[in-house]
Amino acid sequence: MVRNDRWERLEAAFTGQTPDRTPTVGGWISCVETICTLTGVSVDEYWADPGPISMRAYERLGCDGLIDNLVPRGRDNRIVDEHSYANADRGMTFEECIAHIDARETADDVLAAFDFEAEYDCFKRQMLAGQEAAGEMVWFPARWDACAALGHYHTLGYENFFLMVGLEPERIDKLVQISAARAHCVNRIVARGVAEGIHPHALFLGEDITTQRGPMVSPDFMAEHWAPQLAYSLGPLLDVGCKPVWHCDGDVRPMMDMLLAAGVQGLQGFQPECGVTIEYVAGLRTRDGNRLLVLGPISVTTELPALSPDEIRQRVRHAIDVCRSNADLCLFTANTINPDCSPENIIAMYQAVRQ
Repeated sequence: MVRNDRWERLEAAFTGQTPDRTPTVGGWISCVETICTLTGVSVDEYWADPGPISMRAYERLGCDGLIDNLVPRGRDNRIVDEHSYANADRGMTFEECIAHIDARETADDVLAAFDFEAEYDCFKRQMLAGQEAAGEMVWFPARWDACAALGHYHTLGYENFFLMVGLEPERIDKLVQISAARAHCVNRIVARGVAEGIHPHALFLGEDITTQRGPMVSPDFMAEHWAPQLAYSLGPLLDVGCKPVWHCDGDVRPMMDMLLAAGVQGLQGFQPECGVTIEYVAGLRTRDGNRLLVLGPISVTTELPALSPDEIRQRVRHAIDVCRSNADLCLFTANTINPDCSPENIIAMYQAVRQ
C-alpha cells in the first residue's frame, strides 16, 4: 500500500490522533461534465477511458483518500436506474417468500463454507489493484456487505418485507443472521488486511434503512432482531482497532444509540434538513466514550448545489471548528455529487481545508 503524507494524514484521523490538516475524501462525483471540467478532457475522451480519468479528477482536487470511483451508467449521468433498487413487487407471493427463506442456508452453513484463505487472497488482489489505480491517494473502498442487514426488501420486495416484519419476525431473524455471518467473515478479511497494512484503520459500511422521518421499522424491533447481529458482524473490525463508519441517510437519530452500542465508531453523510447536523454528530461518543470519526458533512441537497463558493468555504471552516476537540473529521460530502453541484463549489470545498 501507499505510504505517504496522505496515508499518514488519514491514519491520524482514523486512530484519533491529530493530522497536519483536515484530510479529504473523494470518489462520489456522478456527473461526467464535472469530471471533464476538472480534468480538461472532452466527454468522448472521458467515455473512452472513464475510470482513470475520474481518478485524475480526484487527484486534481487533492483528495487524500477514495472510498469509490463512480462511473455513471450512461451519458445521462445516472448511477442508479430502474434496476438498482427493489420494486414493491418482486414477483413473489408472500407464501413464496416464506418458502424462499425456509429453503435458504443457515448462518452456520455460511460460516462452515467460508474459505478464509481463498477469500483473503481475492481481497488482497483487489485492494492492491485499487491502490495502484488510485496512485498517491489512499484506496479504502466501501463494503456494503460488512454489516448485518435488516432491510431485505431488495430480495423480497417492499410489500413482502414489511409483511414479513409484522407477521413472520422469526424468518426475518434468519435473514439477518445469514447476513451477519457473511459480514462477520468479510470483516475477518478486512481485519487481516488492517493488521498487514494493506487497509487503513477505518471501513465505510451501512445500509439504507431510514427515511427522512426515521427508521423504516420500529426501533424496538431493530433492537430485538437486528442490533445484536450488527454487533456480532462488526466484532472482527473492533478487535484490530478498525473503525466501522456508518452511512447516514435520512433521520438516523432514533437508532443512533443502537448503532453506537453495537460498535459503530464513525458516521458519514448527514442530512441537516432531517435534524442530523454536524453539531449533533460531533456531540456523540462511541460506546467507550471516545470521539467519533466523521466523514462529511457537506450536504449535496442544501449546500453544495445551492450556495456560493465563498459560502461553501465557510461551511467547511465551520465543520472544522465544530469538530475540533469534539470529533475526528475527514472532509467529504453527504452523498453523491450530482450535476446540480457546480465544479466551482466542488473545488472550493476541497480547497478550503488548505486555506
